[in-house]
Amino acid sequence: MAQTGASTESAAADAAATGLRHNATRATSTASRMPLSQVRLLDGPLKAAQDADQRYLMALDPDRLLAPFRREAGLPQPKPSYGNWESSGLDGHMGGHYLSALAMMTASTGDERVHRRLVEVLRELRRCQLAHGDGYLGGIPDGKAAWREVARGELKVDSFSVNGRWVPWYNLHKTFAGLRDAWQLTQEALAREMLIDLGAWALGLLEPLSDAQLQELMRAEHGGMNEVFADIAAMSGGARYLRLAERFSHRAILDPLREPRDALTGLHANTQIPKVIGFARIAEERDPGAADKDWLAPARFFWTTVRERRSVAIGGNSVREHFHPLTDFQPMLEEVDGPETCNTYNMLKLTELLHAHAVDDEERARYADYYERALFNHVLASQHPAGGFVYFTPMRPNHYRVYSQVDLGMWCCVGSGLESHARHGQFIYSRDEGPDAAGAPVLLVNLFVASSLDWRERGLRLTQRTRFPDEAATRIVIDEAPPKGHFTLKVRHPGWLAPGALRVRINGDAVPLSPADRQPGGYVVLTREWRAGDVVDVRLPMRTTLEPLPTRADFLAVLHGPIVLAARTQPIAGERLEFRAGEARMDHVAHGPLVPLAQTPQFVSAKADFGGRLAPVPGRSLSFSAGALLQGPDGAIQDLVLEPFFRVHDARYVLYWPCSTPQEAKARRERLALEERERLALQGRTVDAVAPGEQQPESDHGFAGEGIETGLNKGRRWRHATAWFSYRLNDPRREGRVLRLAFSALDDGRRFSVWVNDRRLADLTLSAAEATERAAGAEIYSRDFPLPEDWPRPADGAVRVRLVAAPGSIAGGIYDLRLLRGTAPAR
Repeated sequence: MAQTGASTESAAADAAATGLRHNATRATSTASRMPLSQVRLLDGPLKAAQDADQRYLMALDPDRLLAPFRREAGLPQPKPSYGNWESSGLDGHMGGHYLSALAMMTASTGDERVHRRLVEVLRELRRCQLAHGDGYLGGIPDGKAAWREVARGELKVDSFSVNGRWVPWYNLHKTFAGLRDAWQLTQEALAREMLIDLGAWALGLLEPLSDAQLQELMRAEHGGMNEVFADIAAMSGGARYLRLAERFSHRAILDPLREPRDALTGLHANTQIPKVIGFARIAEERDPGAADKDWLAPARFFWTTVRERRSVAIGGNSVREHFHPLTDFQPMLEEVDGPETCNTYNMLKLTELLHAHAVDDEERARYADYYERALFNHVLASQHPAGGFVYFTPMRPNHYRVYSQVDLGMWCCVGSGLESHARHGQFIYSRDEGPDAAGAPVLLVNLFVASSLDWRERGLRLTQRTRFPDEAATRIVIDEAPPKGHFTLKVRHPGWLAPGALRVRINGDAVPLSPADRQPGGYVVLTREWRAGDVVDVRLPMRTTLEPLPTRADFLAVLHGPIVLAARTQPIAGERLEFRAGEARMDHVAHGPLVPLAQTPQFVSAKADFGGRLAPVPGRSLSFSAGALLQGPDGAIQDLVLEPFFRVHDARYVLYWPCSTPQEAKARRERLALEERERLALQGRTVDAVAPGEQQPESDHGFAGEGIETGLNKGRRWRHATAWFSYRLNDPRREGRVLRLAFSALDDGRRFSVWVNDRRLADLTLSAAEATERAAGAEIYSRDFPLPEDWPRPADGAVRVRLVAAPGSIAGGIYDLRLLRGTAPAR
């Protein structure tokens, strides 16, 4: 999905690369989404996903989700909190997601059981809020003390902590959003009252802080707080909330986007997307003109640069949760921590907002094409058919995913997953707020999904009947026409169709299409006097295409229409993988053995465009045989079946395929083996490792410190401190014998000590000369420290590594930290 392009420094170059004009002020039309309560899913893959989500949602125990809120309010707790992230500092975040998901599922299904659960949870949360007495509501451990510190201007902020607490504003955003959704989607008056009270508390806390203090707070991940403040402004008419939304917008992200310039490399991806959603919401609440230039244009640029230059075939982005350099997608192939599901969930929310303000149907279609791609290939694929959600989706060939279990996994992607599959009806239809030339309503069909629509305000009901994507067609039946009969129906002409391939019939008669309508990437406009019983048939002939991985054109994804195809593989004979994640802190990562890239089956073809040679498998929908095109590592033919990725579960898989000509095939396998040999050897020796400066790896390893900083150097993150910082490495089998740290030659002369489990291991003075000696002049070099067998350890075998700065110096920076088996090599 991303397009290969060099990284740029100038705003003008970035604007040109994304096809956007510099700070362009653009007239906008509005195309509001149809309310969830007016759309019902019918049988199909999205309805099946919604049903699985509802079962998971109702299986969760409300008392356990409410426990952090009751604890912080000083109320009795009938049951303990859930474990995992709900008991390690992010307590209560799932409660907010739960509220949102219950509200969405109520609107999507009308199920009274779900609605009753929503009302019960709201009432209990109101008890907690009233017990606080000041409008506050949250599950953050010792939250009131945390907010008193903020009110006094005591701010010790890092990328994922405020005064030592794990992303408190990110956590609280989930509560705000849950109350907002409960009000907007189900009209529960209590939710509105609670949201206004919570907003007033936040207003009182934040308004007295200076702009500089607010910007300092926003160095830590804070979700979409600017978005919810804009929402409260719209609900209450309070201008102070809109002003706070603008002040609570992170200038370190907003200012480059306004230029426009892509300054995203190295940043935690899902920290940024909710901020940009907030920019778009602020634009909606402000007067047009300046709002477009200052707020909507930056959001458009962000969406375009992420979609066009930072995304892969499934519509997802990021590796190990961070944006990698534009010029290097190699980490997508190497790492198992591929695109994070939360990112795509939020990209779809941003897409909905931008679609509503597109300047024309061509722009609208671009947003809808992306939405379809990401929905079917990443979001839909991220939920197990029997329930359970995926955190990371590896692009690494021959790897796999793990799924959450009810009552065990409480990760962020479980929370957003509960929401994602409760709102699949959100974007199928839109209504154009501007009438057509005759003053009649305009309805847009954005997605080809089996569903019904009841546009009550206009007296229009219709049903979309399709088995898409298994069927390359859809039928729209007008069940009830508006009283005057006249309206305009716009049906998306997807960009993945061949020019001239689309066919439209009304009541069996072919509709002649204009030259413009015959071109993909827009909407076909059908304006007429409609009657109940009218039928619109749309043919959508799919074709098989190949899409290269950006910066690695020798790796291809295979698509049929908008659907990414993958193959199940079994490269390790007799292997028994665990696909269900447990409750451990890092169980959301698929930790199984890596299969060398050189063992990936590769497409071997003298012709670059061989997609048309894949043969449909008889009796299996959307399944294709590669025949003799695929060769295994020994050169033998591997006749694997390619099927929709969203149907591949509980298996290793290949989604990105190496590709070469017959003359190059053997040499290419040898080159891949050589490239990975050292990396896989290191992976095999590693007991545990931390990526310093990256939010989730640090959080998963109990990071703590004083005087801490992190940054980016040539695409690699580092961590240092003027006082100290520490991590907890896991080694339950006590296998680790060597501690390895990576340093930079740029930190020449820094002095600090390395402590392990409260005992000094080494005193260091970093030396640029050592980099020359150890790494042949490379800037980043590693140093190994043997751990004596009698070194003290706790019962669980953990290794607490602490770096302490010498007086007047700095501890670190370190670029890698890992615990290894074996012995340290001799110098």
